[in-house]
Amino acid sequence: MTKTVTDSAASAEATTPAEEAQSAGRTAIVRAGFIGSGFMAAVHSRAARTARAELAGVASSSPRSAERAAQRLGLTRSHDSVEELLADDGIDVIHVCTPNTTHAGFALAALDAGKHVICEKPLATSVEDAIVLARRAVETGLTATVPFVYRFHPMVREARARVKSGETGRLLTISGGYLQDWLAEPLADDWRVSAELGGPSRAFADIGSHLVDLLEFVTGDQIARLNATTRTVYGDRSSNRDIATEDLVALVVELRGGAVGTLLISQVAPGRKNSLVLEVAGTEQSIRFDQERPDELWLGRRTGSQHILRDTEALTPDASRLSVVPAGHPMGYQDAFNAFVADSYAAALTPNAPPAGLPTFADGLRAVRVTAAVLESAASGAWVEVAE
Repeated sequence: MTKTVTDSAASAEATTPAEEAQSAGRTAIVRAGFIGSGFMAAVHSRAARTARAELAGVASSSPRSAERAAQRLGLTRSHDSVEELLADDGIDVIHVCTPNTTHAGFALAALDAGKHVICEKPLATSVEDAIVLARRAVETGLTATVPFVYRFHPMVREARARVKSGETGRLLTISGGYLQDWLAEPLADDWRVSAELGGPSRAFADIGSHLVDLLEFVTGDQIARLNATTRTVYGDRSSNRDIATEDLVALVVELRGGAVGTLLISQVAPGRKNSLVLEVAGTEQSIRFDQERPDELWLGRRTGSQHILRDTEALTPDASRLSVVPAGHPMGYQDAFNAFVADSYAAALTPNAPPAGLPTFADGLRAVRVTAAVLESAASGAWVEVAE
């Protein structure tokens, strides 16, 4: 049974990011369905609306929850169950926006129902499940993506292009961190704290995976091996007791190309709201990206340093494509998310020519492999090889 929702917010907005990828001769409307009704469902729905999709339906933990989500997010219909949503022939793409341990089952069911899938990370909470999903995506030929959205900041694309061109020289070191404070207080709590809902890793799977994806995307290299230490600062919180998931992670990494680096991830760093920073240093130049200052790059040289500001006319083509407002007008997280969703839809409409840099289920599998290596190293104290 479906319910019709009358809400003016269901209408599409007039603009879309990544316009070249989304509109180049392709006029089909993507019809999007959503599993889940929380914060990430709201982010996904805003991006879908900006990409001119039809927000066609939602399923949640109960029919009533789905009705409330449809009203709040401006969707045209609610569905009584996930099964009913997946059976709806009027839906092309499924957004999975539910707790971590449910991702694999819902994403697999969506692929088996013939739907394109955008699945929140982590793609799965075990390597085995992630392998199944990555393989099934290839077998079905459907578009299947994971929102590693920091790739979609124009200045991240600029950094990647500069490294690829050899401007930095041979890569020597990497330093990076992802620091937040939303769990810094002893009684702060969330469903992600529970391994039953969030999976065996929290801080690393939640935000460390973004840092590693950013590192590997910008450098074009992969972590070959790592040594990690984790800490659970508060074993009990307001609702969860005997907490096993980590609050912070520190690791040393070695890339396949020979560069070495250090990474720090924390959800208990007071004053840090969303401090995602990556700096790569080569024999000729260093490049630093700070997500809280997303419209600029710092370039360091032996003879002097400079800041490069986002300016479409001065950027490489891939960065310019994602720069959708004039220089001096800030772009941020939702803009990056909008571009990711628009590119995912463009890939669904033209599977033979997906936009460059689109993070697929293969990238989601990669993140799960690195997470598993982090947990193994933290448990043993030893260096662990990361499978390719």
